[in-house]
Amino acid sequence: MSPRRNRSRSGAVKSAKAARTGSGVRRDGEERSERYGLERTEDWRGEEWAVRQISGGAAVKHYRCPGCDQEIPPGVPHVVAWPLHGDVADRRHWHRACWNARDRRSARLQRSRNAPRY
Repeated sequence: MSPRRNRSRSGAVKSAKAARTGSGVRRDGEERSERYGLERTEDWRGEEWAVRQISGGAAVKHYRCPGCDQEIPPGVPHVVAWPLHGDVADRRHWHRACWNARDRRSARLQRSRNAPRY
C-alpha cells in the first residue's frame, strides 16, 4: 500500500495562502487566530483575564507553570493567560489542568530547599 498524498482540494486554499505574509498577519490587518488559538475572557479573582489555548505545534519554548511549578516542555498544548488590562510581561503559561483547577490549589506552592529555581 502506498502512502497517502496530501493535495489541495480547491483553488480557495491556494488563494488563502497567497493572502498571508511571512509575519503571520493577513494583508487586511487581521491577526491569524488559527496559529495561536482563539482568545476568550474569563473572570478570576475579580479581574478579567484573557485566555488563549496554545496547540502543541505552536508551543516551541520551555515554560514554568505557576499552578504546579513544573516545566511545560515544547510541543505540549497549554493555556496562556494574562490580566485583560495588564502588560505583555504579565502573561503566564499554564497546564490546561492547572488552569482549570486554579481555584482549588493553594495560594503559593512551597518548594524544598534543594529544588531548582528557574
